[in-house]
Amino acid sequence: MEKYSSSSVMPHHLEVHWFSIVNSCVTVLLLTGFLATILMRVLKNDFVKYSHDEEEPDDQEETGWKYIHGDVFRFPTNKSLFSAALGTGTQLFALTTFIFLLALVGVFYPYNRGALFTALVVIYALTSGIAGYSATSFYCQLEGKNWVRNLLLTGCLFCGPLFLTFCFLNTVAIAYNSTAALPFGTICVIVLIWTLVTFPLLVLGGIAGKNSKNEFQDPCRTTKFPREVPPLAWYRRTIPQMAMAGFLPFSAIYIELYYIFASIWGHRIYTIYSILFIVFIILLIVTAFITIALTYFQLTAEDHEWWWRSFLCGGSTGFFVFAYCLYYYRERSDMSGFMQTSFFFGYMACICYAFFLMLGMVGFRAALLFVRHIYKSIKCE
Repeated sequence: MEKYSSSSVMPHHLEVHWFSIVNSCVTVLLLTGFLATILMRVLKNDFVKYSHDEEEPDDQEETGWKYIHGDVFRFPTNKSLFSAALGTGTQLFALTTFIFLLALVGVFYPYNRGALFTALVVIYALTSGIAGYSATSFYCQLEGKNWVRNLLLTGCLFCGPLFLTFCFLNTVAIAYNSTAALPFGTICVIVLIWTLVTFPLLVLGGIAGKNSKNEFQDPCRTTKFPREVPPLAWYRRTIPQMAMAGFLPFSAIYIELYYIFASIWGHRIYTIYSILFIVFIILLIVTAFITIALTYFQLTAEDHEWWWRSFLCGGSTGFFVFAYCLYYYRERSDMSGFMQTSFFFGYMACICYAFFLMLGMVGFRAALLFVRHIYKSIKCE
């Protein structure tokens, strides 16, 4: 272990890692400072203007985000899918946090890769109750009726694509007589863990969520008929907003990504988990702030359909990470042939999808807190 650690903590290695951290911190400080000053000043002006309007009720037209107070808390379309995505994102966030805690304590050794994969399977199984609880409780808050279907969707949303990808890649590995193919006994153990641990915990979490009886806290009453969204400029549409939202968080992590890729798909050893944990926290902060800013600009344009937008903007970093996979495969790796290519892109697609769900949940939760806060601060009739 000392040999591995000393090779990772060589001055030239650490220099790059610290450069990456400083780069990320500067990004965060600039972004948070810029957002805080702009949003605080703009919001302060908004609050003053709206309170001034209330003192002089001469039937003038409301504008900006106050104008849509009757629609901003209108529940999103596809409530069941939205709640399932939130629940799965919460579970993946818990999984990542637990893995980091184990790594910082020193459970994972560089030469024992199996320990990490075993921990991922076991902790994913044990945290499925979190997914069931958060998905079903949110679904019931959104006045959803069919909570059983929602629970099944939550169970399959990440596991389904992962299982199909695994089946395909394992078949490819068996066809090539590769040692990367998992033996039948191991597959049986994983299936047993899913049926005896994951699914029962998911159901228990779902029942607890259904019985939690939490009501959705909305500071403003929702009107009966939805207001029409005005025509938006091209840069205010979903895909340009996702591109803007994903670029900044990705720029904060891309240097560290190279080392992680070289460790997973190459022969490098990665032992500096503390630096990785700092980068992960920076990633969460940047994602939350950029989603809040884009949600505010969306509401000022009188577009009240922010629920799915905030989730998609938060998770858009996953698409940037997948684009980096393409660059890494072409420029940095020596991989070739169908088996290596399918393994690389298959598993990286699953990891990027997990990123998308986890950061989407973070983005939406941050946006929800912000929207509740600004609408609490004004009087809405």
